Amino acid sequence: MARPSRRLARQSRYTPYVDGPDPLAPPVDLTEALDAIGEDVMAGYSPERAMREFLRRGGQNHAGLDELARRVAQRRNELTQKNNLDGTLQQVKELLDRAVLAERKQLARDVDMDEGDRALAQMQLDNLPSSPAAAVNELNEYDWRSSEARQEFDKIKDLLGREVLDQRFAGMKQALENATDADKQALNEMLADLNGLLAARNAGTDTQEQFDDFMAKHGEYFPEQPQNLDELLDALARRAAAAQRMRNSMTQEQRDELDALAQQAFGSSELMDALGRLDDNLRNLRPGEDWGGSERMDGQNGLGLGDGTGVFQDLADLDALAEQLAQSYRGSQLDDLDLEKLRRQLGSDAAVDARTLQRLEQALRDGTLQRGTDGQLRLTPKAMRQLGKAVLRAVADTMSGRQGGHEVHRSGAAGEPSGSTREWAFGDTEPWDVTRTITNALVRRSSPGAVTIQIDDVEIQETEARTQACVALLVDTSFSMAMDGRWVPMKRTALALHTLVTSRFRGDDLQLIAFGRAAEVMQIEQLVGLDAQYEKGTNLHHALLLANRHFRKHPNAQPVLLIVTDGEPTSHLEPGGEVFFDYPPNPVTIALAVRELDVSMRLGARTTFFRLGDDPGLARFVDAMAKRAGGTVVTPESENLGAAVIGSYLSSRRNGAFGGWGRDEEWSG
Repeated sequence: MARPSRRLARQSRYTPYVDGPDPLAPPVDLTEALDAIGEDVMAGYSPERAMREFLRRGGQNHAGLDELARRVAQRRNELTQKNNLDGTLQQVKELLDRAVLAERKQLARDVDMDEGDRALAQMQLDNLPSSPAAAVNELNEYDWRSSEARQEFDKIKDLLGREVLDQRFAGMKQALENATDADKQALNEMLADLNGLLAARNAGTDTQEQFDDFMAKHGEYFPEQPQNLDELLDALARRAAAAQRMRNSMTQEQRDELDALAQQAFGSSELMDALGRLDDNLRNLRPGEDWGGSERMDGQNGLGLGDGTGVFQDLADLDALAEQLAQSYRGSQLDDLDLEKLRRQLGSDAAVDARTLQRLEQALRDGTLQRGTDGQLRLTPKAMRQLGKAVLRAVADTMSGRQGGHEVHRSGAAGEPSGSTREWAFGDTEPWDVTRTITNALVRRSSPGAVTIQIDDVEIQETEARTQACVALLVDTSFSMAMDGRWVPMKRTALALHTLVTSRFRGDDLQLIAFGRAAEVMQIEQLVGLDAQYEKGTNLHHALLLANRHFRKHPNAQPVLLIVTDGEPTSHLEPGGEVFFDYPPNPVTIALAVRELDVSMRLGARTTFFRLGDDPGLARFVDAMAKRAGGTVVTPESENLGAAVIGSYLSSRRNGAFGGWGRDEEWSG
């Protein structure tokens, strides 16, 4: 048995999973993203913009688009500032110097040499041109006395041939090291066949059969294994365009030297003629490539022609990644990111971070955001519930003075079944849901036999309270709330109370009323997405009118009036429906607000004012109004507003204001 296992191990190969999303990857966690998006939406961002801002910032455990873009820019700077384009010329000079030095040594120690010939040879070496290309050309006819010098000089032609080929076909410099004449002949045949194939494409007469025959004969030169001529053209054109950009980036002197030297490649001009035809064909067939770009390269590391072309391909990849990461073009999505290119340039960690961002965006678009009839993205009801739970949990933490409040499961106490169930927790007294409990035990059972019920299997029935409260939360949306940093805390407060009522005290009826220059009843989605209002006016009169109308619709419920404001009333509603505004507050505006508060009092409303800020005029007004209505005044800091409102609401319940509902203080979690 051991032998087949070893054979199987030798034949097995592990590679990254590339056929779509990883089927074993855990579901993406949207908690952090939803919290961040919710904060931005409440601050006035559109959901689309809030999502994009989160993807730009990233999360605690993964980089965002901005960080990846910074790394791309840093990598690009490293390539341009570290390297220069003198590599091949420097190598030629070094080989030339070694050849001349070896020849001089041979001339000095050859005692049998004719003195006239020695003097002539030394004179020829002493008077070599400073140009490497001219010196190489002149030494082509030199009669070398030293075999070592001859070998060093021949390496120049071999190096030039391998470099110019490496510019067009990556890896050729290493593959053709110590190439034989047969290797060079095979290479010339490949170039001739390739130019013939491209000429057929130019004429529109190429076929897949021609391409297949070409690959069958010369496939070893193309490790990418293209499947058709277009794939081959794309790869060759990208490489050739990078080589041209490298040439464009050189000085005229460098170009002249390399052009002259290139004619010596492999000892003849045949190779350069074939490569010239190849470049012309590629330009004609792929004119959209960047053939005219250039870069400033001022570093210390000299790049050869092949390595330099690879660097210019890397620069092109980095430029494409920068554009993809910017997401600034119309219709851009993170699926546009080339993960393989990112892995190649920045490493596997960057590719993992980018893939996480892609999964986050997809999950957010699928389950958190939805497009309305106007084409704009909005938070889905599910997302609003998740956001509300997070906000309510934060309020609970503030009220408890510690992280992680007591997880509460009561939808109401001692009431009607709500139709939903949950796991049993210590202290629960609700009846078991027998069907769900036995089903859980059956699902858990791993073998036939008697069914045993464990504590984790037990589920109980949730109940709803029988008594109703009619709650009106009035939130100030005037200019000063936005200017003084109270806009987001106000929204968080409304969302927390809405979540508490709709999830734990579903017998209550909550209405949200926003009042600025005028007042308006709002759904929670509308209030959360409300932009800051930069018009002056605090119309408490209109807000109280709407609250009292809400109370009258529920005559059998206990009215609860919660008012959040940072300013005295400065506007009211005229009999004809027009809004009147005046500052300082007009006595008529004050009187109308007082009149509507009296109506609330007669309807039995328990009233609490939440005064924000230190305005003495507001303090006098609110204190007088609370005293008149028999209510209370709370003066929280903005960041504690949610805890103050929730605490006031629950305090009324504990005090038995709604008919003795029992243990409803256990709401948090």
